[in-house]
Amino acid sequence: MKDFDINIKIKLASLWTSVTFCYLYGDYFELYTPEKVDSLITGENVLNSPVFLFVASFIMAIPPLMIVFSIMLKPTINKWLNIVFGTIFTLMMVLIAVGSLTPWYGFYVFLAILESILTATIVWNASKWPKENS
Repeated sequence: MKDFDINIKIKLASLWTSVTFCYLYGDYFELYTPEKVDSLITGENVLNSPVFLFVASFIMAIPPLMIVFSIMLKPTINKWLNIVFGTIFTLMMVLIAVGSLTPWYGFYVFLAILESILTATIVWNASKWPKENS
Protein backbone atom coordinates (compact mmCIF):
# COMPACT_ATOMS: atom_id res chain seq x y z
CA MET A 1 0.00 0.00 0.00
CA LYS A 2 1.13 3.50 -0.73
CA ASP A 3 1.77 5.85 2.17
CA PHE A 4 1.14 9.54 1.53
CA ASP A 5 3.00 12.53 2.90
CA ILE A 6 0.66 14.44 5.15
CA ASN A 7 0.79 18.21 5.02
CA ILE A 8 2.25 19.73 8.20
CA LYS A 9 -0.90 21.82 8.71
CA ILE A 10 -3.05 18.68 8.74
CA LYS A 11 -0.65 16.95 11.15
CA LEU A 12 -0.76 19.87 13.58
CA ALA A 13 -4.55 20.25 13.36
CA SER A 14 -5.06 16.53 14.01
CA LEU A 15 -2.71 16.63 17.01
CA TRP A 16 -4.57 19.63 18.48
CA THR A 17 -7.85 17.78 17.87
CA SER A 18 -6.56 14.79 19.83
CA VAL A 19 -5.39 17.06 22.65
CA THR A 20 -8.80 18.75 22.79
CA PHE A 21 -10.60 15.41 23.07
CA CYS A 22 -8.29 14.33 25.91
CA TYR A 23 -9.03 17.56 27.79
CA LEU A 24 -12.77 17.05 27.33
CA TYR A 25 -12.67 13.42 28.44
CA GLY A 26 -10.54 14.26 31.48
CA ASP A 27 -12.93 16.97 32.62
CA TYR A 28 -15.94 14.77 31.97
CA PHE A 29 -14.53 11.74 33.81
CA GLU A 30 -13.57 14.00 36.73
CA LEU A 31 -17.29 14.45 37.38
CA TYR A 32 -17.33 10.81 38.55
CA THR A 33 -14.76 11.33 41.30
CA PRO A 34 -15.98 11.43 44.91
CA GLU A 35 -17.48 14.72 46.06
CA LYS A 36 -16.91 16.48 42.71
CA VAL A 37 -20.59 17.04 41.96
CA ASP A 38 -21.20 18.26 45.52
CA SER A 39 -18.40 20.82 45.16
CA LEU A 40 -19.93 22.04 41.89
CA ILE A 41 -23.34 22.46 43.54
CA THR A 42 -21.97 24.28 46.61
CA GLY A 43 -19.48 26.39 44.63
CA GLU A 44 -16.57 25.09 46.69
CA ASN A 45 -14.32 24.21 43.76
CA VAL A 46 -11.32 25.64 41.97
CA LEU A 47 -13.55 27.59 39.56
CA ASN A 48 -15.48 29.30 42.33
CA SER A 49 -15.56 32.80 40.87
CA PRO A 50 -16.45 34.45 37.56
CA VAL A 51 -12.80 35.43 37.09
CA PHE A 52 -11.46 31.90 37.57
CA LEU A 53 -14.16 30.51 35.28
CA PHE A 54 -13.30 33.06 32.58
CA VAL A 55 -9.54 32.37 32.85
CA ALA A 56 -10.15 28.61 32.60
CA SER A 57 -12.42 29.16 29.59
CA PHE A 58 -9.82 31.37 27.94
CA ILE A 59 -7.06 28.79 28.46
CA MET A 60 -9.22 25.90 27.25
CA ALA A 61 -10.29 27.83 24.14
CA ILE A 62 -6.70 27.78 22.86
CA PRO A 63 -6.44 24.10 21.78
CA PRO A 64 -9.63 24.15 19.64
CA LEU A 65 -8.59 27.50 18.16
CA MET A 66 -5.20 25.99 17.32
CA ILE A 67 -7.00 23.39 15.20
CA VAL A 68 -8.34 26.20 13.00
CA PHE A 69 -5.17 28.29 13.18
CA SER A 70 -3.03 25.30 12.16
CA ILE A 71 -5.01 25.03 8.94
CA MET A 72 -5.67 28.71 8.18
CA LEU A 73 -2.59 30.71 9.18
CA LYS A 74 0.49 31.41 7.10
CA PRO A 75 3.48 29.15 7.85
CA THR A 76 5.68 31.53 9.87
CA ILE A 77 3.12 32.62 12.46
CA ASN A 78 1.57 29.14 12.38
CA LYS A 79 4.89 27.53 13.24
CA TRP A 80 5.58 29.89 16.15
CA LEU A 81 2.07 29.74 17.62
CA ASN A 82 2.29 25.93 17.60
CA ILE A 83 5.71 26.01 19.26
CA VAL A 84 4.69 28.56 21.91
CA PHE A 85 1.29 27.10 22.80
CA GLY A 86 2.52 23.52 22.44
CA THR A 87 5.31 24.26 24.93
CA ILE A 88 2.98 26.05 27.37
CA PHE A 89 0.43 23.22 27.30
CA THR A 90 3.14 20.55 27.63
CA LEU A 91 4.52 22.21 30.76
CA MET A 92 1.03 22.81 32.14
CA MET A 93 0.04 19.16 31.71
CA VAL A 94 3.27 17.85 33.25
CA LEU A 95 2.57 19.99 36.33
CA ILE A 96 -1.03 18.78 36.45
CA ALA A 97 0.10 15.15 36.16
CA VAL A 98 2.51 15.58 39.08
CA GLY A 99 -0.14 17.34 41.16
CA SER A 100 -2.81 14.70 40.50
CA LEU A 101 -1.03 11.60 41.78
CA THR A 102 -3.88 10.13 43.84
CA PRO A 103 -5.75 6.85 43.39
CA TRP A 104 -8.94 8.53 42.15
CA TYR A 105 -7.04 10.67 39.66
CA GLY A 106 -5.04 7.94 37.93
CA PHE A 107 -7.16 8.51 34.82
CA TYR A 108 -6.27 12.22 34.97
CA VAL A 109 -2.55 11.48 35.24
CA PHE A 110 -2.79 9.09 32.29
CA LEU A 111 -4.58 11.72 30.16
CA ALA A 112 -2.16 14.45 31.28
CA ILE A 113 0.82 12.32 30.24
CA LEU A 114 -0.86 11.55 26.91
CA GLU A 115 -1.64 15.25 26.40
CA SER A 116 1.99 16.11 27.21
CA ILE A 117 3.21 13.65 24.59
CA LEU A 118 0.78 15.05 22.01
CA THR A 119 1.70 18.68 22.70
CA ALA A 120 5.43 17.86 22.71
CA THR A 121 4.85 16.19 19.32
CA ILE A 122 3.18 19.42 18.17
CA VAL A 123 6.26 21.40 19.19
CA TRP A 124 8.58 18.92 17.49
CA ASN A 125 6.56 18.86 14.24
CA ALA A 126 6.22 22.65 14.16
CA SER A 127 9.95 23.12 14.75
CA LYS A 128 10.64 20.79 11.80
CA TRP A 129 8.28 22.73 9.49
CA PRO A 130 9.37 21.92 5.91
CA LYS A 131 11.09 24.66 3.96
CA GLU A 132 9.71 25.70 0.60
CA ASN A 133 11.65 24.32 -2.37
CA SER A 134 13.59 27.06 -4.16
